[in-house]
Amino acid sequence: MISSFVRLLRLASFVICTIVIVSFAIFAIGQTKAASAHQTEAISNPGIVGTSSAGKASTHDSSLHKDIDEASEQLTSPFAGVVSGSSSEWIIRGVKLLLALVVYGFGLSYLARVLYVRV
Repeated sequence: MISSFVRLLRLASFVICTIVIVSFAIFAIGQTKAASAHQTEAISNPGIVGTSSAGKASTHDSSLHKDIDEASEQLTSPFAGVVSGSSSEWIIRGVKLLLALVVYGFGLSYLARVLYVRV
């Protein structure tokens, strides 16, 4: 019974870490695409400086993308207080990613190892 619980903990750790990493990767790709589009627009129209919709995140997110982001937000919500003072989305998401990997990746795997060894 304990070995099945240990396997469940390891699977949960893997799934949670995968969700958080994929969510961060989608965010990073979206941000780099938006920055590239913004730079292309700035080069094409050098006289126009200021607000542009190219720097904003795309609103055409797929259902899977939204589900991954919502799951990641729920999983990283306990760490929101750690980065509440930052205005940079990169810092907020990066710190949440690192904390999630430490707690869910290392923490759950360590707990699974301890339970497996003690039995």
